[in-house]
Formats: sequence, C-alpha cells, structure tokens
Amino acid sequence: MRLLFLAVLRPHTGNAVTAQRVRAHLEAAGHVCILKDAFDFESPSEIANLILAENCEAALALHLYRGGRLLQGHRIPFGIIFGGTDVNEDANQGEKNIVMGRVLEEARFAVAFTESMKEMAQAQWPHAKGKIYVQSQEINQSADNLHIFLLICGLRQVKDPLYLVDAFSEWHQEEPSVYLVIAGPEVDPVFTREVKAKVRRAAGVRLIGEMPQEDLHAVVKNCFAVVNSSVSEGMSAAILEAMDLEVPVLARNIPGNAAVVKHEVTGLLFSSPQEFVHLAKRLVSDPALEKEIVGNGREYVRMYHSWQVERDTYQQLISKLEGSTED
Repeated sequence: MRLLFLAVLRPHTGNAVTAQRVRAHLEAAGHVCILKDAFDFESPSEIANLILAENCEAALALHLYRGGRLLQGHRIPFGIIFGGTDVNEDANQGEKNIVMGRVLEEARFAVAFTESMKEMAQAQWPHAKGKIYVQSQEINQSADNLHIFLLICGLRQVKDPLYLVDAFSEWHQEEPSVYLVIAGPEVDPVFTREVKAKVRRAAGVRLIGEMPQEDLHAVVKNCFAVVNSSVSEGMSAAILEAMDLEVPVLARNIPGNAAVVKHEVTGLLFSSPQEFVHLAKRLVSDPALEKEIVGNGREYVRMYHSWQVERDTYQQLISKLEGSTED
C-alpha cells in the first residue's frame, strides 16, 4: 500500500526521530511510505494534489492538529499519532480543539504514547474513545572527576531550558565539578537569544548546538545524568534513551514525565529548582541509588518500550486502512 505520512520534521528533534522510526516499521511490512513535512503545506488542497501525484491509498499523521487537519476530506483512510502538543497545549485552544475533534471523527485510529495521554484525549473528544490505542515509543540503540548533567531540548519555551539555570549556577559555585549542559536545536530564534544571554552569565552552565543522533548518544553515555525540565511532554525520547543507555534521569514532575519515571525507582522527579539540586546532590553522593535507578530504568525500557512491539502495533493498525473506506 502507498501511504502518505505527514509529520513535523525539524532535524534532530523527537518528532523527526519518531517519524523516521515509524516509517521504517511500515516499510518493513512492504508498504511504500512517503514521508513529508507537514509545515511544507498550508491547506488540504495542497495535500489533495500530493495524494493524486503520488497515487496514495491511505495516510498517517504525527500530531492531530499540525498534520491531521491536512488529511480531512480526501476520501482516503488515515490514522493519527498524538503528539504531546496535541493534548497538553492545542486541546486548550477552542478553535484548534474543534478542528482536532473533527479530524478524530474521520480517523480510523489514533495512537497515544501513554495511558494518561489516552485518558486526556478521551476526556477532550469522547466520541473517539473506541479508536485510541496506546503504544509507547521504542528505543533502539544499537569525566572521572566531573558530573555533567545533560539537558536535551529544542530551545523553545515549552521545554523551559532556563528553569534550572540559576539554582544550578549557585550549586556550581559551591561545587565546581558539576556542570549543566544544554544541548539542542535553535527552534525559536527570539527565545534562543534569551537563552544564550542567560547562559553566558551563568557559572557552570554551557550551551551546545544540535548534533547528529549518534553523536548525541555518545554525549549521553558520557554524562552523569540526563535532565528534563519541560513544562509539558508527550513522552520524552531523551528520557527513554538515557534509561536504555544506563544513565540516570532527573525529570520535572509533570504528567508526561511521571508516566515514564517512577520516583526513586526508574529515576528522580523534582517539582522545583531547589528540589532538583537536592536530588542531584543525593544522586552524586549515593552510588547505590544511582545503580538501582539505572538498573530499573533499563529494565523498564526493555519491558514497556519494545522496538518489536511498536513495529507490530503500527503494522497492525495500518492494516485498518486497507480495502474499503467503511469501518
């Protein structure tokens, strides 16, 4: 089957990585998957032309609003993969909420990364209750005296990269061996300037740009812990990758992170910059705690974020788009 797959494809972002991985799953089942950046299209009519030109028989979109709205009314079956922005942000905006509900009416299926994301979506759009599936994202991974805390995120406000800077800088002045490194693409130019200005004035905090995934994995392997300070998350690929690479995780206590990180079991959850510093100090001074959460984190990923299970799920869901357009 020839499938059109719409996703936001900013280089080296979680969306792009997820889209490439899902495409690989579908192509492994013999489908032709035509992956396009949703931001390259402004209206459904442009998508209609693309569907005709590529002779597409069905479609898939990552992000209910950003991609899904472009698939309405084309008389080909399609499915949706929720993004964190869908349920955490766009659902709270009246007009977008209405559009997303209409997209779900047409969609054959929708995929949520966690049970909590599924529950939030069902509360917003009760009519879609019978078509939302849960499939966690998979992870396929094929300085002695320093403690590097690595914050991986695109430089935009929802990721809140400045949340810990002041508190961490104070800690660095007490303990010069600790550093916070912020790594990621410059997504929002205006906000990026704010981040750069703040980091330049902060002792013990460094900012590095985006890098290829294999290089980023090498950096993760050599850091002391991976940090997530986002205001909202769907499911953080950086957290799962850190767990898989046997690196401790400290994550802000928000629903998307708490769905993955169980406090003091698979990682540590903090609700303020001061609590982050307290927990980070505890992790540095307690090798037994570090060993325990690293082991539990790796086991959690192996049990609940299986690459093969994810592949099987998407291949089975795509079969719902074959044949008649009637349910």
